[in-house]
Amino acid sequence: MTEKKPYFVHESAYVHDDADIGDGTSIWHFTHIRERVTIGENCNIGQNVYIAPGVVIGNGVKIQNNVSIYEGVTIEDYVFVGPSAVFTNIKIPRSAFPRRDQYVSTLVKRGATIGANATVVCGGTLGEGCFIAAGAVVTGDIPPYALMMGTHATIAGWRCECGEKIVFDEAEKFGDCAVCGRRYQRESDRVTPIVKREE
Repeated sequence: MTEKKPYFVHESAYVHDDADIGDGTSIWHFTHIRERVTIGENCNIGQNVYIAPGVVIGNGVKIQNNVSIYEGVTIEDYVFVGPSAVFTNIKIPRSAFPRRDQYVSTLVKRGATIGANATVVCGGTLGEGCFIAAGAVVTGDIPPYALMMGTHATIAGWRCECGEKIVFDEAEKFGDCAVCGRRYQRESDRVTPIVKREE
C-alpha cells in the first residue's frame, strides 16, 4: 500500500525525493521540483513550473503556470508569482564560460506580487507587499509596498498589503487604502504600515 502524502503531486510532475513539501500544497502538471527544494504549507504550484535546487518557498505561496525559479531564490510567505515570470541567478551569463560558482541570490519578501511575464534579475530584495506589474524588469532592490512598472522598472505608485492603491495626502506623508482601511506613512521612497496587521 502506497503511503498517502499530506500534499498533492500530479502524476505528470516530477518531485525529487529529498524535496521538502509542506502539508496542503498542490503541484500540478509537468512541473519539476529539484533536489533540496523546500516548499511550505498550502502552496499552489502551477503547470510547467521549474524550481531549481536549493530554492526556498514559504507558506501560502501561489506560483502560476510556466514560471522558472532558479537556484539562489528565496520566496517568503504569501507571495504571488504570475504566469511566465522568471528569476535569473547569474549577472553575466555566457554559454562558453560557465559560472555556476557565481550564482547571485534574490529575496522576495512576504506578501509581494510579481505579475505575468515579469523578469527578476538576480541580486535584489523585493520588499514586503511590493507589486511588480506584468512585463516589468526588476534589476535591484524594491521598497516595501512599491508599485513597479516598466523596463527597467521604476516606482509608479504604492500598493496596500491587500493589493489596492494607497492614496496619500497632499504632503505625501500619510496614506490610506480606501478598500481595507490600512494606513501608511511615507518617507522619501520608503512606505511603512502605521498599524501592523494582526498575525
